[in-house]
Amino acid sequence: MRVLFAPDSFGGSLTAAEAATAMAEGWARAVPADTTVLLPLADGGTGFVEVLHTARGGTRHDLEVTGPLGLPTTATWLELDDGAYVESASACGLHLVAERTPATAAAATSRGVGELVAAAVATGPARLVVGLGGSACTDGGAGMLAALGAIPRDGDGAAVADGGGALAAVAGLEGLDEVVTRLDGVDLVVAADVDHVLTGPEGAAAVFGPQKGADADTVTALDAALTTWGAVLGAACGRPDLAEQHGAGAAGGLGAALLALGARRVPGGELVRDVAGLDAALDRADLVVTGEGRLDGQSLHGKLVTVVAARAREHEVPCIALAGQVDMTAGEALGAGIEGAYSVAADAGSVEAALAEPAARLADLAEGVARRWGARPA
Repeated sequence: MRVLFAPDSFGGSLTAAEAATAMAEGWARAVPADTTVLLPLADGGTGFVEVLHTARGGTRHDLEVTGPLGLPTTATWLELDDGAYVESASACGLHLVAERTPATAAAATSRGVGELVAAAVATGPARLVVGLGGSACTDGGAGMLAALGAIPRDGDGAAVADGGGALAAVAGLEGLDEVVTRLDGVDLVVAADVDHVLTGPEGAAAVFGPQKGADADTVTALDAALTTWGAVLGAACGRPDLAEQHGAGAAGGLGAALLALGARRVPGGELVRDVAGLDAALDRADLVVTGEGRLDGQSLHGKLVTVVAARAREHEVPCIALAGQVDMTAGEALGAGIEGAYSVAADAGSVEAALAEPAARLADLAEGVARRWGARPA
């Protein structure tokens, strides 16, 4: 049997390539006769550039930029023959914040993403794709815009400080038209891993704030600040409904800022699927194994595992998922095209045990699952 391993990264514990390798190694221990094929993927978040570089080659550009808490960090964009690909998580990713607190959640900035975009635009690409996901910030892309020359200002005309919390004081946006003009002729694309709106119960602060360190009060404050920012940004770009657009809440609201610049949104998983050749790999597979750090309700909002499962269903290939944690019923998983969902934490006995040796524990889980799913007739 030919088994295709096509996972996303597992949060900050394993890259997509590391996860695919661990799955295949565990599987081979149980069913060495199966042929294993590795196709690590990404949906716009962490690992976006690595996956595309593995699949397509191209030129990687490493650049020192402003990290999420203002300290320098090295971020990456990829130059391919069809355009430039920017990984926002490499500049403002959650993995760059060692200790996540309400203060860091309010202060984190996307400024480094703007610095990456500026560097990529300077090379004159016809197409610029910005992968969103895995961010530490909830600043609505204000830091990114400021780095590009569109400055958020308060009621007195002073520049608003970086970070989502500071946006409570925003009253206007200066220079957006000039940035849009500079991008004229560039096909700007948002590769977003989620379809959430900017504010409200399904917005960036409410849904993703807690994993960035925000407590209940900080979530409320950030959502209010994003509401103010959304109105200012929408007025500046002539789209009063901007905050309500699907994908506006991606990566802490970076989606909204990029939409304001005229970007069009595509699901990140779908874009990587096309570039990496998932469909061709599925044509030759008898089973596909996907996965991510946590399989839950958020996975149903356009994340990679559901993209893989949907494509597998169209190709009539069974799909199962191995995840760090599973918080989804069997019925929900099946509805998404996942015929079996298995948890590393449950198999290892605890989340702590799973995280202590993530690759080894994932391989152990794959070995056990292979005894049930492996060596089946094609």
